[in-house]
Amino acid sequence: MITDLLRTIDQVSRDKGIDSKTLIEALEEAVTSAVKKKFGSEYELEVSFNTEIGEIEVFEFKEVVKDVTDERLQVSLKEARKLDPESEIGDSLGMKTDIDALGRIAAQSAKQVIMQRLREAERDAVYDDFKDRKGEIINGIVQRYDKGSIIANLGKSEAELPAKEQIPKETYIQGDRIRAYIYDVKQFSRGPQIILSRTHPNFLSALFENEVPEISDGIVTIMQVAREPGSRAKIAVASKDRDVDPVGACVGMKGSRVQAVVQELRGERIDIIKWDPDPAKFVCNALAPAEILRVIVDEENRSMEVVVLDDQLSLAIGKRGQNVRLASRVTNWKLDVSSDSEYNKKLKEDYQSLLKIPGVGKKLATSLDEIGFRSIEDIAKADEVDLASIKGISEKKAKELIQGALNYTQTVVSDNEKASDEETEGLPGGVNG
Repeated sequence: MITDLLRTIDQVSRDKGIDSKTLIEALEEAVTSAVKKKFGSEYELEVSFNTEIGEIEVFEFKEVVKDVTDERLQVSLKEARKLDPESEIGDSLGMKTDIDALGRIAAQSAKQVIMQRLREAERDAVYDDFKDRKGEIINGIVQRYDKGSIIANLGKSEAELPAKEQIPKETYIQGDRIRAYIYDVKQFSRGPQIILSRTHPNFLSALFENEVPEISDGIVTIMQVAREPGSRAKIAVASKDRDVDPVGACVGMKGSRVQAVVQELRGERIDIIKWDPDPAKFVCNALAPAEILRVIVDEENRSMEVVVLDDQLSLAIGKRGQNVRLASRVTNWKLDVSSDSEYNKKLKEDYQSLLKIPGVGKKLATSLDEIGFRSIEDIAKADEVDLASIKGISEKKAKELIQGALNYTQTVVSDNEKASDEETEGLPGGVNG
């Protein structure tokens, strides 16, 4: 009996991953509950597990009195001195109780308490096991679908892969192996909830970390990731060692490393680009394979105008704008891509607009263009001090130029609004209808 109880506690502890101390506390609590259920809540007792003999011991405490009026709570001085010769009236005397006498109902109550504590302990053990594992990749077996979510068996626990964290068009059936990223771990009263993801950018990062030793060793660093799950992704990498090419390390011999990642993502196209501290160079890398002619940087608005050859425009933008969209996200810059002919046409139009400002001739327009004030809109938004710093422009002249540009742009806006109103009035159902 002794060996059996100790062996059971040890076995459950190993199988469920629960500390034996927690199991012993559950046993003690269960027996306490059972005793109170049988004898009443006012019953004073002490329950403990004797690890030396492997037995639950229950001691009931009764008050030593001269005349007993309640046998459940009192013991006579004569009976008390048989157990402890030094007993005196008023003492609280502990007497060992046979727990076999508790009865079937009390035993059932004890079993319920133990099972409840075991479930609580299991939930806590699962949460403790996974709470620090966010960001890891884990393998599981598809159990079932629940309202669009995939429920995966991880061994001792289940995890949920919500519909929004699933790669579009991926399908699984019961029994399939599934690999995913531990996105979050939450603790609820009903137990922990492990949330998985296959669409998170960090899933791609973690896959590369598993495949590329240089990343796990800290030589190559993943700087940024942008994904459109199931379709295309861009991953920017940098190297701390000049002798290690970060892109080559991620691609692997004959593309073996990147192909392993692509296979896991069911064919998602992955562009591995070299990170550069120079934002313009980084953007050029991100828009590859398109060749970039020039980049105009607007640091204030964190945007860039990128110019490419006419025949490179569709390549730079990508199908449905995907290439430039991902490049913008991976570099964290707003990108406006245009062809060389479009750019030159706009330059001419902007230059011509400068000539519409009163007091601006070709010579001044050229000077303004070279400084960076390329259009009438640039002058309208300019700072007087900045304009006055240009050779040949006084503070008074700067103020006049800005006012002239504002007047012109306001006139253009007013004319456009008027024309729009006239068109609306002429439509069926308008004021003339």
